[in-house]
Amino acid sequence: MPSPALYGALSALLFTSLPLASPLAPAYGTPASEAHGTLLAAGRAAAEGIVFGTCPAAEKLPSSVVCGTVRVPLDYADPDGPSVPLTVSRVRASGPAAGRQGALVLNPGGPGASSTYFPLAAGLPEWRRISAAYDLVGYTPRGVGRSAPVSCQDPADRVTGPTPAPSRPSEVYKRERVARAKAYAEGCARRTGPALRHYHSLNNARDLEVLRAALGERRLTYLGASYGTYIGGVYATLFPHRVRRMVLDAPVDPSPGRVWYANNLAQSEAFERRWADFRTWVAKHDAVYGLGGTAREVAANYERVRAELAARPAGGRVGPGQLHGAMLGAGYDDRLWPLRAGALATYLKGDPAPLIAQAAPEEKPGPDAGNGRAVYTAVECNDAPWPEDFAVWDRDNTLLAERAPFETWDNAWLNLPCAYWKAPRQRPLDVRTAPGVLPPVLILAAERDAAAPYAGALEFQRRLPGAALVTERDAGTHGVAGGPNACVNGYLERYLLTGAVPGDVTGPENVQEKAPEMTPVRRASCAPHPEPDPVSLERRATKTPAV
Repeated sequence: MPSPALYGALSALLFTSLPLASPLAPAYGTPASEAHGTLLAAGRAAAEGIVFGTCPAAEKLPSSVVCGTVRVPLDYADPDGPSVPLTVSRVRASGPAAGRQGALVLNPGGPGASSTYFPLAAGLPEWRRISAAYDLVGYTPRGVGRSAPVSCQDPADRVTGPTPAPSRPSEVYKRERVARAKAYAEGCARRTGPALRHYHSLNNARDLEVLRAALGERRLTYLGASYGTYIGGVYATLFPHRVRRMVLDAPVDPSPGRVWYANNLAQSEAFERRWADFRTWVAKHDAVYGLGGTAREVAANYERVRAELAARPAGGRVGPGQLHGAMLGAGYDDRLWPLRAGALATYLKGDPAPLIAQAAPEEKPGPDAGNGRAVYTAVECNDAPWPEDFAVWDRDNTLLAERAPFETWDNAWLNLPCAYWKAPRQRPLDVRTAPGVLPPVLILAAERDAAAPYAGALEFQRRLPGAALVTERDAGTHGVAGGPNACVNGYLERYLLTGAVPGDVTGPENVQEKAPEMTPVRRASCAPHPEPDPVSLERRATKTPAV
């Protein structure tokens, strides 16, 4: 599922094998024509550079941030054909020229998220030393915003609310969702046209190589979060000689067999654990919220709210679907826990206003409404084979929902258009490098992350020999770089400023991992950041807009 725009301290600024029937596109690798096209496009970008100036009004950025455009081929096999404009944002390094280390480029994931806001991190204390040494650079990936936007439906046709969200859907409801998934897939093909096939992770990695060249960087310094870690892994596999430093924050599992159907099943299971963490925290603060002294009692009150919203949507716009979406956000970032718990509590006391403020959809969707979901769908559906028989989805998600009902079916409905996709599918790249090919990569992961289960971090470390893994223990906020954990931030800062990673770990648990290639396994851990304080955060929430 797409990750929301909640990423470390920056959120404060933004508010299984599969049965296959369809043919696959040519192997997901580096055909000579596309490799040549990438080389040609990067050479042109290096010669032309980026002309920075005032940012477009649509980016809603202050004058301290400047923007420019880099053009990338829609199809790298045809570098002289149609091109896609990527908006690039930047704040120059604030320190002396002698200490400048180049550009630090962020991709925050999604797929479908823009990072043009990233230069604003220069004003945050957690990024002060990093922003003194690096230009902070964000960009809009292909298909996002003004970048040849992918479209799958007219904004006026979007279902915004109130909507149901059954954890055990009926056969009638399943048939309705299948019909909607088919219509959405057909809309993507119709509205985006032949270009649809070119929106996938391999091209996202190639675009990153062209952006590197346009910035005038000999090698890339990159920070990828969530799905952005997969782009980083693909880039490191295709262009290992171009990697200077790379941070992978909240990594997804890059194993070819898990991209993306199996990863989404694992994600749904992990959200069940994180939902339990939230309920346990609420129960601990029963004196504040009055939602029950046990996680089970909190769950009962949540189900009571769901039932009442199904019968009488709050404000005419917030039904069970909107409630679930708001609560899902709490699974991404525990700083939302006091807001969500407070909204449930006040609703049960007769005041729906906080819940409406946090959960209601936009009343008048803008012209870009639905773009993020469209790009997400295009990339995930294009990237890999998916089951094309709904019976497979039905079987797998029915079994999973027995033990993980919170997110399973909503996640399935989000991805179901991939069963009926019209564009050619790719074979996922085998993300990996040989020992000694890459400089050390820094991997950051929260142990209880639901959107990117921890197994993905371990798998990434196995596939990138020499990579170092820093784990935030007993924590689950999705994306930890620049967040509230000073220990994690220390490792991040030290790596970006000096290239240093945690030292080698020795012990019997690492013998098997070291033996095949004799590559050190580098790991470190940090204690969890403090849990939210419901009293102080609720008081603060009355002075700030709802997220």
